[in-house]
Amino acid sequence: MSIVLTHAYYLSTDPKEQKIMKPYPPLGLLYISGYLKEKCVENYVFDTTFNSKSQQLKFIASKTPEVVAIYTNLMTKVEVIKLISLLKKDETYGSPKIILGGPDVTYNSENYLNAGADYLVLGEGEQTIYELYEALTKHLDVNDVTGIAYLSEGKVIKTKPRIKLKDLSALPLPNRKAINMQLYLETWKNNHGSSSMTVSTQRGCPYTCKWCSTAVYGQSYRRRPAKQVAEELAMLKNEYNPDHIWFVDDVFTVSHKWLGEFHKEVIAQDAIIPFECITRAERLNDTVLNLLKEAGCFRIWIGAESGSQKIIDAMDRRVDVDVVKTAIQKTNALGIETGTFIMVGYPGEDTEDINTTIQYLKDANPTHFTITVAYPIKGTSLYNEIEDKITVKPNWETSTDRDIDFERTYSRKFYDYAVKRVVNEVSYYKEIKKQENKNLKKAFKHKIKSILANSLMTVLK
Repeated sequence: MSIVLTHAYYLSTDPKEQKIMKPYPPLGLLYISGYLKEKCVENYVFDTTFNSKSQQLKFIASKTPEVVAIYTNLMTKVEVIKLISLLKKDETYGSPKIILGGPDVTYNSENYLNAGADYLVLGEGEQTIYELYEALTKHLDVNDVTGIAYLSEGKVIKTKPRIKLKDLSALPLPNRKAINMQLYLETWKNNHGSSSMTVSTQRGCPYTCKWCSTAVYGQSYRRRPAKQVAEELAMLKNEYNPDHIWFVDDVFTVSHKWLGEFHKEVIAQDAIIPFECITRAERLNDTVLNLLKEAGCFRIWIGAESGSQKIIDAMDRRVDVDVVKTAIQKTNALGIETGTFIMVGYPGEDTEDINTTIQYLKDANPTHFTITVAYPIKGTSLYNEIEDKITVKPNWETSTDRDIDFERTYSRKFYDYAVKRVVNEVSYYKEIKKQENKNLKKAFKHKIKSILANSLMTVLK
């Protein structure tokens, strides 16, 4: 008896990511694999990132497992549904029970179960997967397993919610040896000259941003001991020697006490590896920034979302835009790179808000920023607010939440052009600001694109 853990992200079919080439391994599946291994449950991880679906199916056929557990999210959902269908149709794969987990299943339970999944894991996966696997293979009552959903006579049955794991120190490390980590390291090295790995130190987020999903870890805050995290870094440094680390936590500096302990431990254990992290502006100050720099931090992503206080308040971000701007500027001054996230098209946003965001980015001057058009994820406060204003809701099985549209101040196309305007206007500003830039051709190309995008926005208003 065995279980195959897998997902449905195929780098070879993603042209955008092929240009970026910054893949990371499926850390959640590796945590589950490590937990099952500790419980002496035979498990295999088939990592699809560098493989094809046909290779994935061949592997599953070779194992004929009792259970296939698949991680799914809103971006891989369509491929996951195709995979379920193939596994269900052909007895070559051993007719395994299909278990799905991930952030997308909690609020789409009926859809996933009707698509062929036998069971869903609602919330954190380690304990639930283990107990459900034991119940299935030993023919025990699955209703005794908390935190799952399944169909019975066409009706969705949900067992009692699982109590969140309080002591994260009890979790074994992710089973990185279950996959070919070298492929990730080499891909990064070959494309960017440096390699990167991921580490998780916390679960949950205590903040209330309306657009953010808390389907897996909930609105909570739980942290692994700083000493244990430093030990993991020391191990990674010794076994894999990555050039830098990406901490996947939502708010890395939420606890200043923990950060002080982390700083002390990485130095004591000679576990410093250059790293980048995400945090909120109000959880940064001069002391925190210095601790981060001394512990190896080379880049901090500071959540902004908008330069307009009106939009920030509508998002329930509970932060002052000037606090965010100052945090970015202070971080830059200390020699740490900065990044921020911008969202346009949030309910109520107008041209003035977009212009304010452009000026904010010029003034704050983050080293990097990403930008997207706001979209509602099912289960979030944003989705609940706009549900009766949805204008485009494509077929669930063949689309993602990104494809949903709703009544905004202007059309979706307007905000697509707004993205281009923000990117090019800020890029123009940055190019002009470079004193050493003698060739302004590149700068003016950005300016022309910004003017064109602005013209099209005006037409669409």
